[in-house]
Amino acid sequence: MPAYGKRDRYEAVVYDLDGTLVELDVDWNVVTTAAIEVYESAGVELPSTRLWDLLEEAAGNGLRSEVESTIAAYEREGARSSPRLALADEVHDRSVPVGVCSLNCEAACRLALETHDLADAVDAVVGRDTVATQKPAPEPLLETLGQLEAAPAASLFVGDSRRDELTAQRAGTAFEYVGDGPSGH
Repeated sequence: MPAYGKRDRYEAVVYDLDGTLVELDVDWNVVTTAAIEVYESAGVELPSTRLWDLLEEAAGNGLRSEVESTIAAYEREGARSSPRLALADEVHDRSVPVGVCSLNCEAACRLALETHDLADAVDAVVGRDTVATQKPAPEPLLETLGQLEAAPAASLFVGDSRRDELTAQRAGTAFEYVGDGPSGH
């Protein structure tokens, strides 16, 4: 039985985007440098040199909008030239509602789905800027499931990182890694 056949026993299947359905064409080191430059231009001490920490701490430093827009610009561009991954082929074959829940901005998710002719097969899209918290908090996944009208306990989240696994655990959904397990995202 193909892997996707097993997934049809759920009320809904939600996928992470980057590293799961597509590979955003983004050099994350360049994005991190750009986010650091936002802090430096504002004369604000760096809370970290890790991208997601910089974004998380940006609000407390009055830089949330600028750091978010900097990251999102790279993501949108990377979505346009992203390669499609093998798992994306099963999205059209779903017999249950399908969602995307990503740490990437919602606009980049939608661009990637459109680029790879997946938009019509996905019923809900939640990015890091769709709700107030980001993965591994459960709210983004719960929002996706709410839009799909699916119960967490009867749903599956498919992702490529430990962050995705933790999100599923906190939201009360089943979880499955794409491929051989966690990536470095």
